[in-house]
Amino acid sequence: AHGKAKILEVRGDRLREALNVGRVCVVAGFQGVSTDREITTLGRGGSDTTAVALAAALDADACEIYTDVTGVFSADPRIVPQAHKLARVNFDEMLEMAGAGSKVLALRSVEFARNHNVPLHVRSSFTWEHGTWVTSEEPAMEDPIISGVVTDASEAKLTVLGVPDRPGISATLFEPLAEANVNVDMIVQNTSTEGTTDISFTVPSADLKVADEIVSRIAIEMSAAGVTQDSEIAKVSLVGAGMKTSPGIAARMFRCLAEAAVNIEMISTSTIRISVVIAASDLETAARSLHTEFDLDSGESYSAPLPERK
Repeated sequence: AHGKAKILEVRGDRLREALNVGRVCVVAGFQGVSTDREITTLGRGGSDTTAVALAAALDADACEIYTDVTGVFSADPRIVPQAHKLARVNFDEMLEMAGAGSKVLALRSVEFARNHNVPLHVRSSFTWEHGTWVTSEEPAMEDPIISGVVTDASEAKLTVLGVPDRPGISATLFEPLAEANVNVDMIVQNTSTEGTTDISFTVPSADLKVADEIVSRIAIEMSAAGVTQDSEIAKVSLVGAGMKTSPGIAARMFRCLAEAAVNIEMISTSTIRISVVIAASDLETAARSLHTEFDLDSGESYSAPLPERK
């Protein structure tokens, strides 16, 4: 058996036959069969990914994902009460949101939808109201520069101190982590001083123990000064397609956090995303301040019932 299988092919013949005679088809949400006829599962988010894969195979007009919230919000309403539901986001924005920590849609399902151009409609299982459309459509001129503030408190930081500054040292450090299936998110390397440098990076908190054991062993082998860890961190990200044509977003973000007395420990960027690592205790302050700074507040508090955050 395999717990994180990748989809190679979807055969929709039997489904088409059943649908053509008016039958309602119920398909297992996260499993398949390997080329050796072994049962496989798709891992986290496998049900969403299966739905999108079936929609692509059947040439469906869209794929509706029913979940426990009414759509994709400009921030987590549990952290930012004035968050509003987004009517539409494009695939690139949704990919960045999912990668930055949004749990509404699994990253793999969004990747599959973008690759096969399957429009997604994210909506609630409990109401009939429209949700959020995720499509290939580019934002209109009047759309906000920033679509959302994404928060993630599920990561931890490791720092390797006094690493010898020589070619290949980063590969020596990160290759064993990759072999152990530890996903490294943000990486910062300090300026070299007297032939050594410090390297900090973040990993999922669930993988901290494994990562620390691997890195501590490698640190001894490369004669580094030591390894420290910090599990009391959080990541806050701004996501918006408008960043591509709007200079100064990073400076505005950093000034906003400074005025809120939030210290930035790490920074990472892409074309349409800026992420910072901060102390976990500053998460709510940072998210609310940024949400207000970039004019995302709805003017009213979201009051619909939401599931407990895990």
